[in-house]
Order: sequence, then structure tokens, then C-alpha cells
Amino acid sequence: MAVNTINSYGEISVTDESIALVVQQSALECYGVVDLVSRKFFDAVKELFRGKKLGKSRGIKILTIGDRIHIDLDIILKYGVSINAVAESVRRSVKYNVEQFTGMIVDSININVVGVKV
Repeated sequence: MAVNTINSYGEISVTDESIALVVQQSALECYGVVDLVSRKFFDAVKELFRGKKLGKSRGIKILTIGDRIHIDLDIILKYGVSINAVAESVRRSVKYNVEQFTGMIVDSININVVGVKV
């Protein structure tokens, strides 16, 4: 899917993959976030055997409905940080950067803390 909008300059289309790159960069820049991970078993097995990360949208699911964007993130945090504080920081950073990038409204951001790394 892609987010489409029309303005005085013409039609603009932003793919989910490009939004995922912005989400990934925004989340990883936040203090306390170690990595984004996929919760699907199949993706984890592929990553294990290939020895490398699958792609840029790993751990990110984007759903666009009309001009609204819904984002799900699966993250691993650093041990000792406040989960609530880091999640709120990630939510604010991702929302701001995606809205600036796309010009659309981010309706919801669901953050799933999958693990903690020492």
C-alpha cells in the first residue's frame, strides 16, 4: 500500500517501505532502544540461517487507511531504562518525523517491547 495525496503541485505517493525507513531511523535514534525485531517465527529463522538482518522494515508494520497511518513497532530495550519513558520518547519521535515526512496524520503508534538486552 501507499499513502496518496493530491495538492496544487500534483499527486504524491509515499510507499510503506519509505515510511518504514523513517520509522526505523526515528526509533533507533531514541535513547534506550537497542533494535527492532520481527515477532514472526519464519522471519526469525530466516535471519538466523542467513546471518544477516532481513530488511529495513523488520519489526515495523504500517497500515494506511485513507489519509491516516497506523504503526506497530516491535522493539528491544536496553536493560535499566524506564520502559514507559522510552516508549513515550519513541512514540513522540516517530509521530513527529513521519508526519513531517508524509504530510499525513499518524493516528496510532503501538509499541510492543519484545525483550530487554543487558
